Amino acid sequence: MTRDQAVGPLSRSIRVDRMARAQGDFIVTATPEECAALAADFGIPGIRDLVGRFRVGGTLENLSVTGSVEAVVTQICTVSLDEFEAPVHETVDVAFTDGEIPTGHDAEEIDVPDPIVNGRVDFGLLTAEFLAMSLDPYPRKPGVTFAEPEPDADGAPLAGLRALQGGKD
Repeated sequence: MTRDQAVGPLSRSIRVDRMARAQGDFIVTATPEECAALAADFGIPGIRDLVGRFRVGGTLENLSVTGSVEAVVTQICTVSLDEFEAPVHETVDVAFTDGEIPTGHDAEEIDVPDPIVNGRVDFGLLTAEFLAMSLDPYPRKPGVTFAEPEPDADGAPLAGLRALQGGKD
């Protein structure tokens, strides 16, 4: 991958052979522009204060990355359709390898490590992936509850529709 290729709205690609000099700690702090681009990609109104904190261990051929991803996201409540902010926190525990990744196994049977691509690991992409995994697909604003609709006078929930159809089922 060259530096001119687009890799997404948040990229912090680091060469594996340079990681030892950084003493194994990496922090990704997204800019407001990167947060806005990720929010657009994720289809949510907003993201702010996005930070990924990572610790790297293992060897240069088999890395272990642990840490966390935190942010404040603005989502739309699936009940009230109101926008609301919520903090997110996702724990990171990922293995990377530059060796051969096993094939022919059921993905549920083994934990397949992520590949080290061209001698690099992209901590920005890792931050974005774990943020995406932390998003609630059916967000609900705190305090909002879903009330079951009241049945029609005859007790059937769809009686009004049946009446419009002339009593047909």
